[in-house]
Amino acid sequence: MKFTECNLQKSIVDALTEMSYVDMTPIQEQAIPHILEKRDLIGLAETGSGKTSACAIPIVELTEPDERVIQHIILVPTRELALQYVQEIDDVAKHTDVVPFAVFGGFDISIQKAKLNHGVHILVATPGRLIDLIWNTKLDLTHVKTVILDEADEMLDMGFIEDVDFICSCLLQEHQTLLFSATMPPEIAKLTSKYLTDPVKIELNSDQGAPSSLEHHFLHTRGDRLDTLLRFLSDEEDVDQVIIFCNSRDKGGDLYRKVNRKFRSCEYIHGGLDQSRRMSIFDRFKDRKIKYMIATDVAGRGLDFSHVTHVINFDFPFNPEIYAHRTGRTGRMGRRGIALTMVTDRDLPGLKRLIQVREIDAQWRGLAPDLSKVRSSKGRGRPGRPKTGPQGGRQQHSGPPHHREHHRESSSKGRRRSA
Repeated sequence: MKFTECNLQKSIVDALTEMSYVDMTPIQEQAIPHILEKRDLIGLAETGSGKTSACAIPIVELTEPDERVIQHIILVPTRELALQYVQEIDDVAKHTDVVPFAVFGGFDISIQKAKLNHGVHILVATPGRLIDLIWNTKLDLTHVKTVILDEADEMLDMGFIEDVDFICSCLLQEHQTLLFSATMPPEIAKLTSKYLTDPVKIELNSDQGAPSSLEHHFLHTRGDRLDTLLRFLSDEEDVDQVIIFCNSRDKGGDLYRKVNRKFRSCEYIHGGLDQSRRMSIFDRFKDRKIKYMIATDVAGRGLDFSHVTHVINFDFPFNPEIYAHRTGRTGRMGRRGIALTMVTDRDLPGLKRLIQVREIDAQWRGLAPDLSKVRSSKGRGRPGRPKTGPQGGRQQHSGPPHHREHHRESSSKGRRRSA
């Protein structure tokens, strides 16, 4: 189905044409008509499926520009995803008078207040900062017509679910609620039953383990992984941009110093950087001024880098979900992408489970190990690794939700101690 076949105003169709958006992805084709009909909706789809546009396009269509009030709220787990959403909405709404704005922690709240006072139609927010604004300003949410919860399972993993519940409970008027997630844990299912009314359910990931445009390559290495990585980057053809993932900040810093000696167009992004630094790296990478980006998992979820041709797991990811989030940075919306994962003997049990869980068609660079002789790992993570918080369970916090802004926004690494 093409965007021109939707009942969209001409200004939006013109913008989509300029963005080279012609054919809809499956999630867009199924979700947009229901959103335009103002139905509640649950969308289960993998990263890279086009969920951001599936929300942005109909939300701009449903906005009344003459009413300078907050009409739609989009809740996201990270500041980077908030910025991505605003950019997408800006592009879709470029020929309209619709004004989007993002609020998140780590940024001067007084500046955000001033912008909101000037009038915003679509507010993209991280939960903690939105609660700060609800409690400390006269934020008017009585005109909100749509609430979108994006990457809901990630918000659960980061400990935001209580905050999301609080925000939804503040909206007393009738409104449309849209929830997008890659998985449906019990806590998210409970939230949907509480706040969604007769929702349309779109499930695109039940019989598809990974996007078909993404090639999964694996390299079993027993020697120096750094030398192997440098040879790959030197010899691989058609590399436009590459993200190289490490499991900890220390490992990432060490790898960055070594890679940067050989490839100067290189940067390193992680959760310990201040907001301005992270935004600068994000913008330069998006503008293709950086070719090689070393990253911890702070960059592994929800970010749409359209020119990334390769993702490399220098460190084997701790579970299949993290693998999906990392490799979803390439092969997006039908574009071809290559995910290369470096595998040591220690990683083989996790690799066997990954291939089974994600239904991956594994392609080997070099000699493939005999996985039939490997005992599968039983847990989601690797031995000795906490799954969520430092104590091995989801972190618990005391006090009202609005007092947790610093902990939540200062780091998405509550469950990944070195991201």
